[in-house]
Amino acid sequence: MKTHYNKEIIIGFVTLISLVLLIFGLNYLKGTNIFQPTNHYYVRMPNVSELQESCPVYVEGFKVGIVRDISYDFSSTGNIIVQISLDKKMKVETGSHLEIKVGLTSGAYLNLILNKYVSSYYQIGDTIDGVSEKGIMDKISDDLLPQIETIMPRLDTILQGIQFLVSHPALSKSLEQIETTTANLEESTRQLNVLLSKDIPPIMANLNQVSSDFTAVSSQLKQMDLNATFKYVDETLRNFEQLSVQLNSKDNSLGLLLNDRSIYDRLDSTFVNAADLLLDLRLNPKRYVHFSIFGRK
Repeated sequence: MKTHYNKEIIIGFVTLISLVLLIFGLNYLKGTNIFQPTNHYYVRMPNVSELQESCPVYVEGFKVGIVRDISYDFSSTGNIIVQISLDKKMKVETGSHLEIKVGLTSGAYLNLILNKYVSSYYQIGDTIDGVSEKGIMDKISDDLLPQIETIMPRLDTILQGIQFLVSHPALSKSLEQIETTTANLEESTRQLNVLLSKDIPPIMANLNQVSSDFTAVSSQLKQMDLNATFKYVDETLRNFEQLSVQLNSKDNSLGLLLNDRSIYDRLDSTFVNAADLLLDLRLNPKRYVHFSIFGRK
C-alpha cells in the first residue's frame, strides 16, 4: 500500500511540475516574465484591427510591457478595452496616452506617449486613453487614391501624346539613322581592328628600330671625345676671330685694301682709265699700231 501511495505522489508531483513548466513556457512565448512584478492598466481604443495579445508596449523605443488581454466594451459603442502589463517601476503620468503603431516587419505594437509636464500619475488599474494609427492600406486609401483620381483625367492625354510620338514619321527616320550609324560604327570598328592587326605592328617595329638606332647613336656620342671636339671648334673660332681682327686692321695689305678709302679710289680710277684706254684702242687703233707693207720713211 505504501508503494502504491508513493507512485501516486510521484505522478502528482511530476504532473504539477509539468503544468508549471507549461504555464511558464506559454508566458515566455507570449513575452511575459512571470517572475517580474508588473502593474496592470486599461486602455480604451477606438480600433484595434491589427493589435493582438502579447504585442509589446514601448516607451521611446524601449519595451516596458505587453498586451495582456483585448475585450469589447458592450456598455458603449466604439470602445475596446485593452489590458496592458507594465513594469512595476514604470510610472505613467496623467494625460499620457497610447497609440497603435504598425511596423512593416514587426507588426502592430503600442507606443506610450508620456505627459512629462505634470507630476501626478495614474493609479494601478486606471484607464488610459488610446488612439489608433492608420494602417498601411488606410494611408494608401486616404493619401494615394485622391492623387490617382487627379492623375486619371490627364492619363488619356498622356497616352495620346505617347501614341503620337510613336506613330510620328520622324521617329522611324531617327531609328533608321540610328541603324545606319550603328552599321557605320561596326564598319569603323572592323577597319580599326584591321589597322590594329596589320598596320600597327610594322609601325611599332619601326619605332623599336628607331629607338634602337637612337640608342646606338647615343652610345656612340658617349664614346666620342667631346672635349677634344669642342677644343678644336674653340681654336677654329679663335682663328676666325684673329682673321677678323686683321681684316679690320690697317697694318696688312688686306686690311689696307678693305679699310683705306684712298686705295679704293685709286684702284677705281685705274680701272676706269684702263676701260677708257681699251675703248679708245678699239675705236682708234691707228694711233697705237702702224702697218706698212713696202716700208716707210
